[in-house]
Amino acid sequence: MKSTENEKQYIYIVQALLEPSKCKIGVTKNLEKRLKSYNNITGVSKENTYEYLYTCEVKDMRKVENDIKEEYYFVREDVKKEIYLYTDELFKKIVNFIKSHKLFVEEVFIKKEVKPEVEKIIKIVKRTTPPLDERGITRKDVMQSAQNIDNDEFYTRYEDVEKELSMYDKSIWKDKVVFCNCDDAVDTDERKTSAFALYFLLNFKELDLKKLICTHYANAVDLFNQGPKGYIYTREFTRNGFKEYTDYPRGYNGSFDHPLSLKILNEEADIVCTNPPFSRAIDYWKLLIESGKKFLIISNITNVLNTAYIPYFQENKVWAGYNSVNNYLNPKRQPTDAAGHWYTNFPVKDRPKYKLLKIMPLKNIPEIYKIYDDSKTLLVDNCYIPSNYKKPFAVSTRSILNGILEKGYKIVKEKRYDPYIKGKKKFARVLIQKIEK
Repeated sequence: MKSTENEKQYIYIVQALLEPSKCKIGVTKNLEKRLKSYNNITGVSKENTYEYLYTCEVKDMRKVENDIKEEYYFVREDVKKEIYLYTDELFKKIVNFIKSHKLFVEEVFIKKEVKPEVEKIIKIVKRTTPPLDERGITRKDVMQSAQNIDNDEFYTRYEDVEKELSMYDKSIWKDKVVFCNCDDAVDTDERKTSAFALYFLLNFKELDLKKLICTHYANAVDLFNQGPKGYIYTREFTRNGFKEYTDYPRGYNGSFDHPLSLKILNEEADIVCTNPPFSRAIDYWKLLIESGKKFLIISNITNVLNTAYIPYFQENKVWAGYNSVNNYLNPKRQPTDAAGHWYTNFPVKDRPKYKLLKIMPLKNIPEIYKIYDDSKTLLVDNCYIPSNYKKPFAVSTRSILNGILEKGYKIVKEKRYDPYIKGKKKFARVLIQKIEK
């Protein structure tokens, strides 16, 4: 069906104001009339009116609609085959797809008839966490709190997952089974879905995944309001097409060290991607690294100074990813601080933070950033690295996270190094040494 000179055709995305997950893509030849029909549906309250999120004119509305549904089949509802799931990321992807379609004509703007007070209620405000100085805290305060986290029930933000994972070549995901095994709940509601699960659901086809497996942990703190039962969610491709299902095995609590979770880890998973609880990271790292699987995980920024983890870095079984993660959301969806960082065993190419390393002859390092402790061990700060120093010297977390171990230096002690200056204990460090060729 193609439009004539006097008959225009439109694609629209409509949303119920008080039910943001109810978002529908449709076609019409009369935008005003179609919107009125939505708002005249029996049972729709005056407050829960519908409005257009996006409207545009196209040359063949049925063709464009079918192409959208074919492209985003992986988020279509099972029975009616409509796309009802709404997230900011999915919305942007679909709009960009429509605008780049060869049958796209132009955007159309329909005046919204929404009462100010209702609009205020349903408006989604994206908050950004103020800088440390505006909140009256220092980096030292954040680092100190990172070592003493009791309640580690945090939501990882979607933007932090997307920022890190977009740094790696997409080919690493092709035909792979991704396992998100630390309370990575899945729901049609974005607010009840883990950021890790959401990223892979939205990018399933683009990454060319074979399967996604996510587990929900039945904890005292029901982080995603998914109920008291642990479950396993699976989305996969089969010969008969795409399918997804959720299992509630008897006695399964969803913990990463439950026998069933370990079975999936060891027998099915290719790549693990999640944010394990900081309080159980030692156990988690041991299980994960012994499994031999590839991984991208968030963990405490101080792990590189912790004796429990240093051997992994020393043996080149793990290294820092690209980004730090300092901001999370607590169960009340309030911003909270916890100094984390990405860790991986995937190759890191052209690490941007290399430029923060100041590798130079010892004599050129400013005096303020080099000192010898009571045992005559050299300590360097502010990412200064002596290029001509042959003995072991001590560096802080930041040098390791910025990639100094990839620049011809190695860790020489399996335990953290605690320097003393004039008898007073200073911040823990790691002893490294230049590798002699």
